[in-house]
Amino acid sequence: MKSSIVQAAVLGAASTSAANIFYQGGTVISFNQNTSNLDILRDADLHIQDDRISGIYRSNQTYSLPGNATVVNATGMIISPGFINSHHHLWQTAYKTLASNTSLAEYFQRYGEYGPAVQNYRAEDTYLGQLTGCLELLHEGTTTVLDHAHGDFSDETTDAAVDATFECGVRAYYAHAIHPLPNNYTWAQQTDKLRALAGDSRFNSTGLVQLGLAYDFWSNAPAANVTELWNITREHNLSVVTTHFLGGPWGDVNSPTRFQEYDMLNTSTPVVFSHASFLTADDAQLLRQTNQYISTTPESELHYGHDHPHAHLIQDQASLGVDTHFTYSSSMVTQARLWLQYLRAPNYLATLENWEIPRNNPMSVYQAFHLITRAGALSLRRDDIGIIAPGAKADIVTFRGDTPNMLGWEDPVAAIILHSNVGDIEDVLVNGEYVKRNGKLVYADYAGLSRRFLESSKRIKSIWNNMDWPALEGIFNNISPYADAREIDTLRGDGTGYRAQTGAL
Repeated sequence: MKSSIVQAAVLGAASTSAANIFYQGGTVISFNQNTSNLDILRDADLHIQDDRISGIYRSNQTYSLPGNATVVNATGMIISPGFINSHHHLWQTAYKTLASNTSLAEYFQRYGEYGPAVQNYRAEDTYLGQLTGCLELLHEGTTTVLDHAHGDFSDETTDAAVDATFECGVRAYYAHAIHPLPNNYTWAQQTDKLRALAGDSRFNSTGLVQLGLAYDFWSNAPAANVTELWNITREHNLSVVTTHFLGGPWGDVNSPTRFQEYDMLNTSTPVVFSHASFLTADDAQLLRQTNQYISTTPESELHYGHDHPHAHLIQDQASLGVDTHFTYSSSMVTQARLWLQYLRAPNYLATLENWEIPRNNPMSVYQAFHLITRAGALSLRRDDIGIIAPGAKADIVTFRGDTPNMLGWEDPVAAIILHSNVGDIEDVLVNGEYVKRNGKLVYADYAGLSRRFLESSKRIKSIWNNMDWPALEGIFNNISPYADAREIDTLRGDGTGYRAQTGAL
């Protein structure tokens, strides 16, 4: 008897349009909507019609191939759902490699929304950073991103970021940030701009780019401000609300517990708490009760020093994100791999410290894969992305299986999570449209864009490299004192090797 997926696939393929793509003979990581588990279909055919997955055919099925179909030989390939990134700041691309040894405290001072970018970023810089940041995601197989867009320093930079987001071809939740900036961009101007964006016909409930709200002062802003933002969210049916939350020595600003004081969790609007490193048991309980999610950004939290002592306890209400792609990899596969091994280690150690030998592995590659696909969709209250199933959006990534690092794979999920790299990605489709094909981005003038971006980045880097950064002293945000982390020593004798011979940036 045919499975429900295949039955639905046969029905879905009954009608065709001018745009049809058939991937034939690949291994499809499909989603069984009856069991909510993955089904690995080998030597299967995948039909994409318009913006949807129309059919999935097992190797023993027959069907009529439409005459206008584009047929792709997928023999030896893995066909995966596109990856979902639930926390990012896309405008920051120009800083790339400046912050390779930067702590979170230094990030706030130098690279975030309250640093010198407010005075030095032009609208063109924002546009180029946003667009190249989006294209970097597509190149690495990310098809959906929640952008905490805190590079909106003026109406002009906001328009530039929005235009770039619509241009790039990624499925995006553009969360417009409202924040107290060190310039003359006032609260009234920012909220007026949010309302204007809500009236922009390009944003709609079914479009590729949807509008959300990013705000980081729910816990300590005047009640009137909070009420105004929540009224805008409801009146304009914004698609998502997102906020930064750390807890512990960083303070409980924007925690789910504080958030609930405004009764804003038990709502149809998804709320995504970025990082949530030190969330409490009460916070976790609220997230489960209201079906709201955190976004863990593994490399960010390890790199900058947020850490994640408690985030592993709420992975059933978690998705993964990148945060700041200018500092490290924007690949969601890399984030999943890093997080997988990071979570395995302490659970192994807990057994070993009892002088016992672990007989099992604490976390599977399937769980890691879930966090960058289906879980990301659930965090946004979407059931039509992050999966391959009939009727789902055609957001697809194909991996070559014959590269030296992939050769010999059997389990496609393990191959992606533990063995793949961006060079293995052959095609990426968003909403049924190619954004990467045959290993190359589909962008009309990438060379020209690159030249413009490099000029912008060179100017910005020159400014930042010549700044005299004051020492971080006293108390961070009137919460916790600054202190020096112990430096790792990699050299015998004098010195640690921390600074390169030419000096560290």
